[in-house]
Amino acid sequence: MNTAYEKMIHDLAPKKFSWKGNAWVAVLVLIILAGIYSYVQQLKHGLVITGMRDYALWGIYISNFVFFVAVSLVGSLITAILRLSDVHWSTPLTRIAEIIAVAAIIMAGIAIIIDMGRPDRVLNLFVHGRLQSPIIWDVIVISTYLVLSILFLYYPLLPDFTLLSKHFTGNSKLAKWYRVLSLNWSGNERQVRIYSRSIKVLSVLIIPVAFAIHTVTAWLFETTYRPGWDSTNFGPYFVAGAFVAGSSAVIVVMYVLRKTYKLDDYITDRHFDLMGKILVMLSLLYLYFNINEYLMPTYKSTEEEAGHLRSLFLGEYAWLFWTAIVGGLVVPVVVLIFPQGRKPLPLFVVSLAVVTGAWWKRYLIVIPTLSHPFLPIEGVPEAWRHYSPTWMEWSITAATLASALLIVTFLVRFLPIIPIHETAEERGLLEGQSVNK
Repeated sequence: MNTAYEKMIHDLAPKKFSWKGNAWVAVLVLIILAGIYSYVQQLKHGLVITGMRDYALWGIYISNFVFFVAVSLVGSLITAILRLSDVHWSTPLTRIAEIIAVAAIIMAGIAIIIDMGRPDRVLNLFVHGRLQSPIIWDVIVISTYLVLSILFLYYPLLPDFTLLSKHFTGNSKLAKWYRVLSLNWSGNERQVRIYSRSIKVLSVLIIPVAFAIHTVTAWLFETTYRPGWDSTNFGPYFVAGAFVAGSSAVIVVMYVLRKTYKLDDYITDRHFDLMGKILVMLSLLYLYFNINEYLMPTYKSTEEEAGHLRSLFLGEYAWLFWTAIVGGLVVPVVVLIFPQGRKPLPLFVVSLAVVTGAWWKRYLIVIPTLSHPFLPIEGVPEAWRHYSPTWMEWSITAATLASALLIVTFLVRFLPIIPIHETAEERGLLEGQSVNK
């Protein structure tokens, strides 16, 4: 057998965690356990344990939901577009993006359930849902997107599962699971034809669904007549922001995985350079939509919109707003314009800032608007006029973020981070090889 082919399988096959990996899992589990404790208290006492009240009826749970939806976009959408375009430079990144997409969309659904005061009634959404409600639109597109994302991750794994079942012959239990998951893949002509056609069909189907999930999420806000949400710009605004958040998340994860598993031969500096250029383009596009989102209300300057904008530009949310815009968009664009800024380490730092800014940007989309309703707030305690998350809310939110990272961590543990079969094919290492050997 080709030694280069053997080496590549050895390099890319899943590996056991080191003590650092086990420590990472332990930290995530502790965060999740703290969140579960807080959520049990929420189930016991109700949403009164949160900072949400009659006016701020959506808090960081919904901000978190919108963030997860945003991050999930890039995995399936960009991968689908690049597959259909027959672009091969992105092959080492596709599996990473798809894993992130699956983890994010799972947690997006869970975030909605967490926000419900009566999660036992979630079944009513399916049994008694009405198509007139944008909530049902969201349920439908999230469920569809989850199924397609899982299939989009699973199908390209079939050849790799067969390879891994042969590679892990010393571990009979693991080899058996890989063999079962491979669905008896042997690489014959009929299987390859069905496999290729299935991936193309999934790629075509997932693009409109990916756009729909972000557009429908935006409609949840637009159909609520409030300052800051009353905008026809919200659909493309959400989609553009999702591209930025998702691309940054992929860069962060690919840097960590390259360092951890020493994948420099597969995830090269060129990949970081190209992803940096993509991030610059997407950030500029998102800045354009941000200007649109705030310029028109400023120009019209109705009393309600003016109060909302003052709170963002000069008021209680100003420090957070300008930090998210400048630190999470403007500075990254300036840094990444230069080639040195697109080197792995600076790009990782910038992308981490963009992801952090993206989460806080969703907070700013949700919270300030709820603090400035069209009808004035009267006859309520002063505390109800402002929203401040309680430590239990933060604990539950941190647990959802940790859960997404734990899903990514476990998928990375048992799945090849980089597609083995596709990479070998592109490098011309499959000549004379057979997955049945």
